[in-house]
Amino acid sequence: MTSKITSGPYSKYKFRGHVWKHKGHGGWFFVTLPRSLSLKIRKDHGLSEEGWGRLKATAKLGKTSWATAIWYDSKVQSYLLPLKASVRRFEGIESKAIVSLELKFEMADRQ
Repeated sequence: MTSKITSGPYSKYKFRGHVWKHKGHGGWFFVTLPRSLSLKIRKDHGLSEEGWGRLKATAKLGKTSWATAIWYDSKVQSYLLPLKASVRRFEGIESKAIVSLELKFEMADRQ
């Protein structure tokens, strides 16, 4: 289930997702955003994307908030959210966990 809350200069999206570990070098952990949510975010904030589909955001998992970015993965047609090791450790999150997250984006000036 996802939801969008727009408040002032920000919009927030809440969702649940599975944590997974990338098999490549470094073993980064990610959550793939639901495709429907990715479409909403791209519609609302796509003009703010930087190179490689990077979109700056503030993420919140449990009691922990951090500045981050999500990346659009055209193979799965969804954004990927990397989970910092320090956040995973503090919140006790491991691979294959189902987590509740919040993403906050600044509203782009659309003049």
